[in-house]
Amino acid sequence: MSHAKLFTPFRIGDLELTNRIVIAPMCQYSAENGCMTDWHLIHLGQLALSGAALLTVEATAVLPEGRITYGDVGLYSDECEAAMRRVLDGIRRWSDMPIAIQLGHAGRKASTEVPWKGGKQIPPDHANGWQTEAPSAIPHDVGEVPPKALDEDGLKRVRDAFADAATRAARLGIDAVQIYVAHGYLLHQFLSPLSNQRDDSYGGSLENRIRFPLEVFDAVRAAFPAERPVTVRVSGTDWAEGGWTIEETLVFAKALKAHGGSGIHVSSGGLTPAQKIPVGPSYQVPLARSLKSVGMPVIAVGLITDYVQAESILVTGDADLIALARAVLYDPRWPWHAAAYFGASVKAPPQYLRSQPRPHPNLFTVRADN
Repeated sequence: MSHAKLFTPFRIGDLELTNRIVIAPMCQYSAENGCMTDWHLIHLGQLALSGAALLTVEATAVLPEGRITYGDVGLYSDECEAAMRRVLDGIRRWSDMPIAIQLGHAGRKASTEVPWKGGKQIPPDHANGWQTEAPSAIPHDVGEVPPKALDEDGLKRVRDAFADAATRAARLGIDAVQIYVAHGYLLHQFLSPLSNQRDDSYGGSLENRIRFPLEVFDAVRAAFPAERPVTVRVSGTDWAEGGWTIEETLVFAKALKAHGGSGIHVSSGGLTPAQKIPVGPSYQVPLARSLKSVGMPVIAVGLITDYVQAESILVTGDADLIALARAVLYDPRWPWHAAAYFGASVKAPPQYLRSQPRPHPNLFTVRADN
């Protein structure tokens, strides 16, 4: 019997997870007018058979202008909701893996080309482009069209859109919501003094800069069923002089817990091209470790590719859960292979039982209704 912590159960609020492996949200830039397509059914469907404990739907825009690209998924209309329902129904027919969704708004990093076509900003007067908005009229990069600074009505519009998307997510039976406050997108832009230079109650001091993200959190928490968790993904640092720091993230995390936060997923960077990221295996784990004292579940992510590496992060208490993104795209059976390595078991569909290797006869379990 395995004693690997990676394959022990865990709870986030009332949500029961069978192990500690979480599939992180990964943008696919393959939606049409904000609506999911067959690509999402294929992509998410294969990951729902991976043996992980939780599948997170990619960054999903709460407003059309909040999309990173014209190919982003949205949850801001009945059409978007219906398209997502079709995909989720297809997945749930064959998998009982809990499903979370990441809700976000790209702010000044919106209106860009898809990554495989360069990813550059598309000006508002070009096809597939639109006017971006942000805390302050400061472009993300030199030469880009500056965003429009959100006024009071704009703040209310964004806040209400997050709540509306959370309501739609609840109708879709989504098990958890993650609010996107990382990677230089709108809510992260409010946190960082590099992008937030407002002179009202939403800018200046740390207390003011965290105000709007907390208001959005409160709106989502109120709109989403109380028994289902609401977590937040943060960038622990901007990796840039004068930017957002891990010390400020700790203050923000404590405020989130006080507001009813269920967990925090710790990433980094994305706010400025001036960032200097010390990329390497587990490079973001120290940031996760810094937030363990807050007392809510912490999810680590970032170049975690090896089974022993993932296990050691949990055993040393640096995080409670491990999130995989690129690693699980490269190897969609990563949880199977990790379970085989540690002598543990994972859920697998009955159609795949014959693939169980002879050296690992107890690798697979099946869902109860099969």
